Amino acid sequence: MGCQGSKLMPCCWDSQFKAAVLEAPDIENEENNEVDNVPAFREFTLEQLKNATSGFAVENIVSEHGEKAPNVVYRGKLENHRRIAVKRFNRMAWPDSRQFLEEARSVGQLRNNRLANLLGCCCEGDERLLVAEYMPNETLAKHLFHWETQPMKWAMRLRVVLYLAQALEYCTNKGRALYHDLNAYRVLFDEDGNPRLSTFGLMKNSRDGKSYSTNLAFTPPEYLRTGRVTPESVIYSFGTLLFDLLSGKHIPPSHALDLIRDRNLQMLTDSCLEGQFSDNDGTELVRLASRCLQYEPRERPNPKSLVAALTPLQKETEVPSHVLMGIPHSASFTPLSPVGQACSRGDLTAIHEILENLGYKDDEGVVNEVCVPLSSIFTFFFFSLTFNCNSSSLIATI
Repeated sequence: MGCQGSKLMPCCWDSQFKAAVLEAPDIENEENNEVDNVPAFREFTLEQLKNATSGFAVENIVSEHGEKAPNVVYRGKLENHRRIAVKRFNRMAWPDSRQFLEEARSVGQLRNNRLANLLGCCCEGDERLLVAEYMPNETLAKHLFHWETQPMKWAMRLRVVLYLAQALEYCTNKGRALYHDLNAYRVLFDEDGNPRLSTFGLMKNSRDGKSYSTNLAFTPPEYLRTGRVTPESVIYSFGTLLFDLLSGKHIPPSHALDLIRDRNLQMLTDSCLEGQFSDNDGTELVRLASRCLQYEPRERPNPKSLVAALTPLQKETEVPSHVLMGIPHSASFTPLSPVGQACSRGDLTAIHEILENLGYKDDEGVVNEVCVPLSSIFTFFFFSLTFNCNSSSLIATI
């Protein structure tokens, strides 16, 4: 990591602090990002979630501070093999069960592929739990601050902030503009390496709890004054994330702005990004982050403006996210063919009927009405798999 950072152009640094809110064109991204393969929101029993998480086993904890966290997140698997993330709130965090259910159901109506969608909840006795899609490829904090094999590429960092802005725009359009404690741990990566915003942050950690659990140096100034989170507070937190992605470090906003005023941009830029972006692109991202961190909430851009500003900056858009991230990628599973379904059940009668309907004959040239030789079954089975599978993997058809 001994390389020098890009030298961003120090133009218009002072003007950005007084700039008006961007007027964004009407960009429609909701239709492209809607999902139809996520089940409807439902209520789970506590027993179902205990079974899914092996009794809330410690080894299934995936939340940042482990079992010491006030609200612990577990990974689990339902009976239908769908993987889930389960957030178990501290006891009495939501004493009013009706209020908890209303909030959860409201968030559970959201369905978008920029979100780790909320699948359900559980409200039994003092227990309050949320169930969301499980994202297997860690958090933004892991890939940005604690990477092991390779630092995140510039093109991927730009994709992260665009997808995040699109998630916020979608939530705003659906009447859920408030997001509590937006930070790098709230951004998760799915099986394709695409970033998604956790829906857990669309609900408070408790009915009367704090909206921000991070260091006070990163909280919006109006929250420190009033204790209330507003849509503009979310944009402030988005600005801190922009500086996280630019620097590769979790820099307090006040320090980042001081570096900009002093034109000490080398300290602000991740040295691992040397040669990956132009001065103009770096300047634009710094300018946008600075606008998000305006002291006056009304001077910050809205999510639609963020999407409009970030879209033209995107690089390597044809490269899949998992390639940019350098993470393994599982082939997408396709539906089982009829013979595949029969074989998965071990249903020889169904396999025989399929072969007979296809006019399959034995070695003597006649249809065997009694049984089909086992070797023939496997021959046909593997032929069917090979014929039906896509180019990615034989197992995809199974």
